[in-house]
Amino acid sequence: MHTTLIQPAELKALLQSGANLRVFDVSFDLMRPEQGNATYLETHLAGALHADINRVLSAKDPREAINGGRHPLPRRERFATWLSSQGVDDATQVVVYDRNGMNYCGRLWWMLKWCGHEAVAVLDGGLQAWVAEGGAVSSGSEPAPSPRHFSLRAPLARLVQTADVAAHLQDASAQTLIDARATPRFRGETEPLDPVAGHIPGALNRPYGHNLTETGKFKSGCAAPGVRTTAGRAHGGQRGASLWQWRFCRAQHLGDGNCRTRSSRLVCGQLERVVYDTGSAVRPGLNAEIQGVHCAHPAQS
Repeated sequence: MHTTLIQPAELKALLQSGANLRVFDVSFDLMRPEQGNATYLETHLAGALHADINRVLSAKDPREAINGGRHPLPRRERFATWLSSQGVDDATQVVVYDRNGMNYCGRLWWMLKWCGHEAVAVLDGGLQAWVAEGGAVSSGSEPAPSPRHFSLRAPLARLVQTADVAAHLQDASAQTLIDARATPRFRGETEPLDPVAGHIPGALNRPYGHNLTETGKFKSGCAAPGVRTTAGRAHGGQRGASLWQWRFCRAQHLGDGNCRTRSSRLVCGQLERVVYDTGSAVRPGLNAEIQGVHCAHPAQS
């Protein structure tokens, strides 16, 4: 079973074995949402199905969503129904990838864990690594899979809401808040997507690109000392997040970075897969929802 990362050679072996396997392409573009499906149709890993961030992995209907913002999470029941329609059952090994530095496929990885499915892994290096190692690709749509039954089980990952994060902002021993966006956005120097710039007070900045090597694959634990340093500083060197948690924090990134809320955040506890996601996109007037906590700039945190 593959539960975090899978290498292209390992995926090739699984495909050749005839295993109960489903591969999803989660390529996307925040600035041009329609490009996700367009690039999938142009070229994708042979046999992979497309999972669209906007249409499938988010719920635009408030009655079907568990939070708000640009990309609200769908209710687990709705997501399970979609998984069943895509030929995923309780024994399926799922592999997810994108062509965006593994930025967006982490959302599907985390959602499956959230629904209790352990056998899901991110293709290390994404489509680029697959092609570089001679993996087969195809274009156009794939045949519709035969439906199976996916059962919801106890979550293997925990979602925390705005109130949970706000309640512990002054207690560094209770949570570590990681902002995975680029440093200029974290500092509030630029904000291309949302009306409020900055970051949640007390958040640490670990840009997700820093977790990758020059070839686009995840760094090994020993090659990413900044990950351990950040974790140790957050907890006074006593309760740092596990190396696993931080090494694969990109895989847990929900795929749409943003300011203090409505974004993909990691609230990392010891050996926990915890994500703070409020759907992405800060709204004017959100202060009441987060009990008056204001977006911080460098001088404030």
